[in-house]
Amino acid sequence: MSTSRRRVSAVQIGLTGGIGSGKSTAARRFAELGALVIDADALAREVVEPGTEGLAAVVAEFGEQVLDGAGRLDRPELARVVFGDDAARGRLNAILHPRIRARAAELIAAAPPGTVVVQDVPLLVETGQSGAYDLVVVVEAAEDLRVQRLARDRGMPAEEARARMASQATDEQRRTVADVVLVNDGPSDDLRAKVDALWTERIAGRH
Repeated sequence: MSTSRRRVSAVQIGLTGGIGSGKSTAARRFAELGALVIDADALAREVVEPGTEGLAAVVAEFGEQVLDGAGRLDRPELARVVFGDDAARGRLNAILHPRIRARAAELIAAAPPGTVVVQDVPLLVETGQSGAYDLVVVVEAAEDLRVQRLARDRGMPAEEARARMASQATDEQRRTVADVVLVNDGPSDDLRAKVDALWTERIAGRH
């Protein structure tokens, strides 16, 4: 682990992995073990709730077409606008990411000293956040297996699954910043057991 990593009163773990890798299963297990899990996707929804500055900024950038009839963010429409358009996605990220980070910082500041905080960040590598954590944990699985899981669990067509994967960091890029890689090519119980072992061996004694 890099000695340059920021030290705070809470032990901070960055958890990431590509779509279909099983990252959410690992996050749930961390929560069961007592960690405060902060879900970046959940915060991304929170910061664009109706009436927020985040939603106003998204509408100002992309137009009212990204709102549904109730004045809420129409996520499928927004996804259609930015998917495959790197410039548009960059503008969206510039709106969302600072607000997500600020909200996460508020939650961490409210946690008792020594709390194990797991930040579930799908785009941890893509947004250059790896240095913000005491430990970076990457969950990975073979691409074909991820496609099968996405079809089974989300009804996602293989073509869409592979397109989503292609828009994210590669396994090699994630390994470059990882302190720990949890390979999730087996049953979910195997992944939970790996999280348990990591907790016992590298985390439990730090808080």
